Order: sequence, then C-alpha cells, then structure tokens
Amino acid sequence: MSSYSQPPLAPSQAPFTATAARSTRSILPGFGLTMGFTLAYLGLIVLVPLLAAFVRTAGMSWADFVAAVASPRVIAAYRLSFGASLAAGLVNMVFGLVVAWVLVRYSFPGKRIIDAIVDLPFALPTAVAGIALTSLYAPNGWVGRWLAPLGIKVAFTWAGVFVALTFIGLPFVVRTVQPVLQDLEPEIEEAAATLGASRLQVVAFVLLPELMPSLLTGFARVRARAG
Repeated sequence: MSSYSQPPLAPSQAPFTATAARSTRSILPGFGLTMGFTLAYLGLIVLVPLLAAFVRTAGMSWADFVAAVASPRVIAAYRLSFGASLAAGLVNMVFGLVVAWVLVRYSFPGKRIIDAIVDLPFALPTAVAGIALTSLYAPNGWVGRWLAPLGIKVAFTWAGVFVALTFIGLPFVVRTVQPVLQDLEPEIEEAAATLGASRLQVVAFVLLPELMPSLLTGFARVRARAG
C-alpha cells in the first residue's frame, strides 16, 4: 500500500501563504486596544450612570416612585420640556422649509455665507449659546431693552427656553429637507402649473407630499435634541 505525501510548497508560494495568514489574523492594527478603550469609555460614561439610576429606582417602593415622578416640580419640568420642544419643532418645520427652499431654489450674493451660518448652532457649544441668548434677551441686552418697556420678559422664562430650542433646532430641519429639495426637479412644478394648478395647489399637492417625510424627520430630530 503506497502512502501519499503532500509535496513541499514551492518557494514562490511561501511568502503568499504567510501574507494570507497575517491578513486573516488582523485586518486593522490595534483593534483589540481600541475596542477595549471603546467599551471601557462607554461603560463609564453611559452604562454605569444608567445602571445606577436603575438600581436606585429598583430600591424604591411603588408609592415612592409615583410620588417622585408625579411631584409638582417634575410635572412642571415635563410641561416645560415637552411643550417648548413641541413648539420649537413646529416653528422650525415652517421656517426650516423656507430657509432650505431659499438656499436651493434661488441664487443671490452671500448665499454660501448664509448656508454656512445655518450650521453655526452645530458648532456652537450649548453653554455658549445659552449665555449669548441670555445676554441678548436680558432686560439690558440688545433685544431685551426694546422688549422690557412693553412688559415682555424673555430671559429665564418659558419664552427664553423656546427661543433657545428654536435656535439650536433649525439646522436639523434645514439639513434634512435641503437634499430632498435638491432632488426635486423644478420641471415638476412647471408641469403642474402648466396643467392649471395654482401656486398654493403646487405646494399642497406636489411639494408637500414629497417633503413631508423629511419634514417629520427634522421635527423628530429637533424634539430629540431639545428633550
């Protein structure tokens, strides 16, 4: 009975086999270190605080839990948070659509500058935005000094929270609607107008059905950011 032995690899095949083995072992260098750092960071920043909140809640009785979530201060915080974010989202849906429409459909001097200014709330830290808006709408601020004689107080009120949420939420709607508007050809509007549709009918029956998903997405992003 003859025994079969595998012939030795040719010298030209040895480097290829070693390279293939190295490529299957590690594709990205330092993957283990970066994955460990990522898991440790998420654990300390996200998982540990959430776990502490669940543990603290689990130690409460049902009556204590209901009293904590239904106290007057908590109800007032719910009303302020959800009410202001809802109002800011609705306002940003309207004005975000207008800003996106102007940036897509019209050409004018300074268009690129205005397009860049839209992203300013993204780059501006939340604390800096709050301090700037407070200084503007304070009774001695640039805007607040004109509102104070009329009895209108914005800083440190519900209106101030609404203004701040509107300021930080506008880019979410604009950047969500803008790509959809760029994909909508103006010929569609011209065809609808040629068939006898008025401007309001073009907006209501041609544009809004196409833009509504992106508008709702922008509204949800504003609510999530404001909440």
